[in-house]
Amino acid sequence: MTRISLELIPRTRSGLRAELAEVQERFPSVDTVNIPDLMRFSTRSWEGCAFARPQFRAIPHIRAIDLNPREPLPMAGALVEHGIDEVLIVTGDAPSDMSHRVYNVDAEQAIRRFARELPHIRVYAGLDPYRQSFARERDYMERKLEAGAVGFFTQPFFDMRLMEAYADLVPDGAEMWWGVTNVTTEGSMTYWASRNAAVYPKHFDLSLEWNRRLARDALQFARERGQHVYFQPIRTDVQEYLGGIL
Repeated sequence: MTRISLELIPRTRSGLRAELAEVQERFPSVDTVNIPDLMRFSTRSWEGCAFARPQFRAIPHIRAIDLNPREPLPMAGALVEHGIDEVLIVTGDAPSDMSHRVYNVDAEQAIRRFARELPHIRVYAGLDPYRQSFARERDYMERKLEAGAVGFFTQPFFDMRLMEAYADLVPDGAEMWWGVTNVTTEGSMTYWASRNAAVYPKHFDLSLEWNRRLARDALQFARERGQHVYFQPIRTDVQEYLGGIL
């Protein structure tokens, strides 16, 4: 059965609670939220996910480079306490604030550690269609599965044809979360192209209707395959973006 998640940013705790209440009221088909771990905000991803429980299933993003290999996993207690049994592990970007300590730990190492220390947790890894060749990303996916991941969250796609191409590369049995976000300003378009090397189709445009059509197509794509989808609303009213689609 297809699950639907919204990616929510924990800017403030009160703001996050308000967003969760709005999603619960307006979008009954959304059964999951996933929350990034962003160093510029004080609320860690697993703390934000605790606010979502038990109304939603919740998937915190865990940055591998934050995990001190000589200390216990800092989120382990919170995951158990709040019944959070899924995480997304990403390597993580180096912090701009050098007072934040990071470690030489990559996603594969972190996945293995979770599989060893928290075997009841289902671990997802990242799939990035823009960072390297098809073959290299396929091989990277296979290594993450061997490390203990059960599936993948993708970076947002802007082209259904590229999504279909990656669907053919995903190893059999991997659980997939296909990602979509809205890009409705030149600044946002430039950000995704420069920061993440995102690829836009020729027919791409910045209208909300184009972005809504992509969201609708991605949801249908996931449902046809018995896979999942997550939406990442960026600086837009969620009702305007996803109303009538979810």
